[in-house]
Amino acid sequence: MPENHGNDSRGAFKIHIKRVYEAPSSQDGTRVLIDPFWPRGISKVRARVDEWRRDLAPSEELREWYGHKPARFARFRARYRGELLQHTEAIAELIVKAEVGTLTLVFAARDTDRCNASVLKELLEENLS
Repeated sequence: MPENHGNDSRGAFKIHIKRVYEAPSSQDGTRVLIDPFWPRGISKVRARVDEWRRDLAPSEELREWYGHKPARFARFRARYRGELLQHTEAIAELIVKAEVGTLTLVFAARDTDRCNASVLKELLEENLS
């Protein structure tokens, strides 16, 4: 499965999203797990995450409601963005990491296009200086 890459319009900042089940790469830069629970079947050594930000995962209520149903993604995206805006300090910390080097948001969901990592990546890219 290919990595999902993204740069801001100037191409200076790099934020990637990557499933935790994919092998870590030297191009990943700082790897931040953004799920509320540790992924099943993955050791901490194999995951090679630099930081685990449970506080940036969707709330339990939102995760259960969404249930990874594609038809609900637009509403999930809006509600999750609202939750993320309650964590401005944590968002600012990730923006700084992206400004100094590559940042890879690591997650466990199978759908790389309709997951919390894609929403967080979008929010971070909108706020890069």
